[in-house]
Amino acid sequence: MEPEARRDELAASLDEVRRRIARACTAAGRDPGSVTLVAITKTYPASDVELLAGLGVTDVGENKDQEAAAKAAAVTAALRWHFVGQLQRNKAKSVVTYADVVESVDSTRLAGALSSAATRLRDRPLDVLVQVSIDGDPDRGGAVAHGAEPDRDLWRVAAAVEQAEGLRLAGVMAVAPLQWEPERAFATLAELAGRLRADHPHATVVSAGMSGDLEQAVGHGATHVRIGTSLLGMRNTLR
Repeated sequence: MEPEARRDELAASLDEVRRRIARACTAAGRDPGSVTLVAITKTYPASDVELLAGLGVTDVGENKDQEAAAKAAAVTAALRWHFVGQLQRNKAKSVVTYADVVESVDSTRLAGALSSAATRLRDRPLDVLVQVSIDGDPDRGGAVAHGAEPDRDLWRVAAAVEQAEGLRLAGVMAVAPLQWEPERAFATLAELAGRLRADHPHATVVSAGMSGDLEQAVGHGATHVRIGTSLLGMRNTLR
């Protein structure tokens, strides 16, 4: 697709996503400016990221270190880069060199690895979101609020991030479990996020909601929504 045609396509999709966010905010009695759109650009080329930046997108998300590092190096626009995928500790040294936010910290050991890397390789704190397991399933990603092993306990992970040098606890992130209704999932997340803020008042970010459920997430207080398909299209049609 020619760059101008792709820009027009992205502009139309972006307008519709912004309208959805605005309608959801109106329904929830919120200011649309209180919700940040994070464009999930995994598998899409750096040229798409540049086009989105030109259209006013400020935040982009990636979920694989190798792709994210190369893309961040190639993109010239000033953007806020979010790492949103599951992260192995041995990738921490790479991720801290380009990410502004890591949204997927779900263990005290990962917090320690990021802290060690950030203190050596960054000149400013790395914002961290604790990934919450809404349904408490220990076999999936996310820190667990009840009955987890100590390394994956939500409250211990948050405390580890808060105390770690080079990190800043910014809030929480979650994905609604497939078998849950989004309303139930995001209501549960809102309760856990509120409990976390009681101990860490500055941890105000709630990253929740994707293309199919952003309205429900905004209705339950999401401050960031992570949008890929509704913004960039179905991946299998673009590869």
